[in-house]
Amino acid sequence: MRFHIPNMNCGGCARSVTRAIQSVDANARITIEQASREIEISTDLPRQQIVAALAAAGYPAAPTAA
Repeated sequence: MRFHIPNMNCGGCARSVTRAIQSVDANARITIEQASREIEISTDLPRQQIVAALAAAGYPAAPTAA
């Protein structure tokens, strides 16, 4: 699943996003494209659980096309 995270502006933000996802799925595979502010996540969790974890960390995410 892919998401656009508009306020992921720097490396620190990218690390925070990674920590937020790993807090709900330690085995998630995460690819961050900082320039486009997009992430790709490989996880077995439902999309809504990932969105909720990102929102709780202050990084609201919008799903994007794969």
